[in-house]
Amino acid sequence: MEKSQRIITGHDLKAMGYPPAKWYRKALEHINDNILTEEEMKNYLEQYKLPEQKFLFDHPVSYSLNISADNELEEDNVKKVKETMDQVMRTPTVIGGAIMPDACPAGPIGTIPVGGVVATKNAIHPGMHSADICCSVMLTDFGAIEPKKVMDAAHESTHFGPGGRPRGQQFQLPDDLLEAFKTNEFLWDDKSISIAREHLGTQGDGNHFLFVGQSAKTGNTMMITHHGSRGPGARLYAKGMTTAERFRKLLSPQTLKQNAWIPYNSEEGSDYWEALQVIRKWTKLNHKIIHETVSEKIGKKVQDRYWNEHNFVFKNGDTFYHAKGATPLDKSFMPDITGPRLIPLNMAEPVLIVEGPTTENNLGFAPHGAGRNMSRTQHKRNLEGLSAEEIFKNETQDLDIRFYSNEIDISELPSAYKPASVVRNQMTDFNLGNVLDEVIPYGSIMAGDWQKNAPWRKRKRR
Repeated sequence: MEKSQRIITGHDLKAMGYPPAKWYRKALEHINDNILTEEEMKNYLEQYKLPEQKFLFDHPVSYSLNISADNELEEDNVKKVKETMDQVMRTPTVIGGAIMPDACPAGPIGTIPVGGVVATKNAIHPGMHSADICCSVMLTDFGAIEPKKVMDAAHESTHFGPGGRPRGQQFQLPDDLLEAFKTNEFLWDDKSISIAREHLGTQGDGNHFLFVGQSAKTGNTMMITHHGSRGPGARLYAKGMTTAERFRKLLSPQTLKQNAWIPYNSEEGSDYWEALQVIRKWTKLNHKIIHETVSEKIGKKVQDRYWNEHNFVFKNGDTFYHAKGATPLDKSFMPDITGPRLIPLNMAEPVLIVEGPTTENNLGFAPHGAGRNMSRTQHKRNLEGLSAEEIFKNETQDLDIRFYSNEIDISELPSAYKPASVVRNQMTDFNLGNVLDEVIPYGSIMAGDWQKNAPWRKRKRR
């Protein structure tokens, strides 16, 4: 067959049944530069052919339920967790899963619950790591020093609430990280880079915290931070969901939107995986900046430091483990591991320092915290009749608890969470990690109810 001189365009590729995609530009350059024949062009384009549509499984893929219930409230929570996980496990990419003792629903039925782990084949599901990509915890051991000194320095150093640091108080984004943002298809835009600068050294709101306590074994004072990737991660998640939705319409329209996926062996899949690693690096730096600033203020060298994420996607060959609030035990999930893992429970309970083996039922994961048996709203309803000050006094006695906004958030007080003893007992029952040490609480800092006196609320009250 003679080679055609006609310029092949995207319209031609679309007419041949190939939906518009990132690879169009590269393919068109190759086809036209080499003046491929029709047969050569068909053979070349075979690599971009989409697989056949996939349909929901008739029944959920089996998964491990590492949670039990001792009362009516817990039974209701487990029932709801199982209902939503059963739908998640019908997604056609899924090959395994697990539920942790701190599990609770996190959206409409079919949304991966908090405390859920879902393993998929060659597929990354942005909805299964959610907007708070790489939510994680870091511990620094400061040795022998009064906890209050660390607490005061930390309060001066950290930043909670919406937005980033104002100009003049921002930290430098390292050149290599800046270059990584600029060269990734999902991260290169000016807004993402600007927010990556502004949000360094910030912790956000919700259940994120800065915790100070002392090792039960050594008595050393330790500081632990808990937060994720802030604005940069949220923007990556939004772009990932848009890309996954495009693939969902082509590959599996039956699949729930929140469970849409990006095929890893696509160009978009490769770019998204690399973007996740950049965001992981940014988040780790975000923790480190706060810890280093405190270290400088108190004039103490770091005795030890380690960290782990508990809201991320972990890769092993062509299997992707989506942990929506689950602590990785398996060392293969963390190439830069420097110590054991951390499981915070609530502000009045110790932070657990753990290690443990990978088993058939835990898939290499442990709980990430205490979890909730009820929503924040329901918890507040249960305490109606008591003032925030009364509740705070009852639940934080002998602790140095501070809210960055100076407004108490009762939905983050200990009673908002499952009893820590329940989670610890079930960790033992289901072999979900061994406790090596505990960080006994001195105090913690959280954002607090920063919306209470937000400008729009003040205007509304006026």
